[in-house]
Amino acid sequence: MPSAESSLSALLAFGAHPDDIEFGAGGIIALETAAGRPVHFVVCSKGEAGTHGTPAQRAAEAEKAAALLGATLEFIDLGGDAHFVPSLAHSITIAAIIRRVCPSLVLAPTINENQHPDHAVLGKIVRNAARLARYGGLAELRAMPAHAINTLLHYAITSDAEALDASPVLVDVSSVVSTWTAAMTAHASQAATRDYVELQLTRARFHGLRAGVAQAIPLWPADPLVVNSLASLSHTARRF
Repeated sequence: MPSAESSLSALLAFGAHPDDIEFGAGGIIALETAAGRPVHFVVCSKGEAGTHGTPAQRAAEAEKAAALLGATLEFIDLGGDAHFVPSLAHSITIAAIIRRVCPSLVLAPTINENQHPDHAVLGKIVRNAARLARYGGLAELRAMPAHAINTLLHYAITSDAEALDASPVLVDVSSVVSTWTAAMTAHASQAATRDYVELQLTRARFHGLRAGVAQAIPLWPADPLVVNSLASLSHTARRF
């Protein structure tokens, strides 16, 4: 008989570039895979327009990082890095992946505009795709059973991408910082620009201080969260 942990529904995480998921939500991924949840990464470019690292190098780094986090990985082509547009065709492509993987949880970048433009565009594409995935009558997807996810959560890759008009869900990642750090460090080509690993760890320390823990990563629900019982709530960041 499968355990409660092994029967957890899948988490599907989308990134615009080969390092986005790891930098923005890698600690959360490490927590989920440690708990037995299957996690699948979909990376929508190989950083073709980037200054540092070739597409082949960045793809190899992403494969290594995903393995360190215990996730599976695939790449898809939405027109290439810096060429994303929020089109219906792209949302249908993503909706087909959602139907294939059948996740309960989906992670995507925030839709805040003040950041790398591909991040916000992908966040919008995924948001629209999550709805299309449950439309049983959509002609382009009739060959696959419709699937409704439970929750779409947005992660921020930089502080500029954080949603300032909404309170985040703060996830305590203190217990998996070493695994998260290793996954970020796998993206060695990006260290030539700035110390992105320390940037993310500093952000996590800041959010951890807010929550009274060592390290925390914020997520923003696309829609109001619904709970079946108040018992499922842990506590708030402010200890009254």
